[in-house]
Amino acid sequence: MTTYDVRPLVRADWPWVQAWFTDATLDRELGPLDEEWLEHVLADQEGVELVVTDGAGAAVALVGVAWDPDGATHGITDLAVDPGRRRAGLGGQALAVVLAWPGHPPAAGWVAFVDPDNAPAFAFFTRQGWVHDGLDEDEMHRFHR
Repeated sequence: MTTYDVRPLVRADWPWVQAWFTDATLDRELGPLDEEWLEHVLADQEGVELVVTDGAGAAVALVGVAWDPDGATHGITDLAVDPGRRRAGLGGQALAVVLAWPGHPPAAGWVAFVDPDNAPAFAFFTRQGWVHDGLDEDEMHRFHR
């Protein structure tokens, strides 16, 4: 069984992140990413962009988290799996290790928002056992755990 590690994104990760987002699916669903995005996530004090690596240190997923300053619910802002490793169950494993990462401030729960046009993300959170709350005021599907 593979053991996964979690660490914050660093500037040196930018080349492989850019390479991942040449994938049409990632670019359509989560992109496009640019240096402004990179600078934002590197400076963000209200959340973190996490890299999930396998036992060999290779990046397998990238997961964004927005922290709730009141400790009610932290949010998953993005989740990207290495395009070359899609459909292998890595998304669920990455989500599990990110939720368990000890660097998060305390929170009572988790939420995720999914674009109505992103059927694979809707199916993913459903498979993970997250509860669908319907559409929020921004017309995004809201899930909670």
